[in-house]
Amino acid sequence: MADRADFTEQVMEYAPQLYSAALRMTRNPADAEDVLQETLLKAYRGYHTFTADTNLKAWLYRILTNTFINKYRRQSRRPQEVELGELEDLYLFKRMGEEGLSGATRSAEEEALDRFVDDDIKAAVESLPDNFRIPVLLADVEGFSYKEIAEIMDVPIGTVMSRLHRGRKALQQALWRFAEDREATGP
Repeated sequence: MADRADFTEQVMEYAPQLYSAALRMTRNPADAEDVLQETLLKAYRGYHTFTADTNLKAWLYRILTNTFINKYRRQSRRPQEVELGELEDLYLFKRMGEEGLSGATRSAEEEALDRFVDDDIKAAVESLPDNFRIPVLLADVEGFSYKEIAEIMDVPIGTVMSRLHRGRKALQQALWRFAEDREATGP
């Protein structure tokens, strides 16, 4: 069992990552702050149930995901508010830019992705339904394994694999449409 005295030290280091994930889930800074605050409150109240030496990050993301899902269900009648300007930090293809690949070692996929602007990628990710978007974000942006995503979302691993495959396929199709619109594809 974890001690509440350790909460601030251990949990608060994940707050920026949790906020980024909440922002990607909610697509709205104010809602992301609300979800994060509710998540941290639930984590604090339930911290005594957390088993030390287990995956704290996955435990926190499960609370975050459940909080988002519950909040989404409560607000399903409320009109959706979207502020895409705050999503400039979308890290979906961050690794490619950080690797500093030279032109000679770049793949055709990497060169094709350079033709897209960040707004196209954000729009493609935003167009995914939540049940596909959340696994894609957890896997490709946050770096969680299938098992961790299954625990976070409280679904079987097979469901995670299926949703991730379908989400990535839908993302690929959306990006292909953006490329066709820009005449970036061949005949």
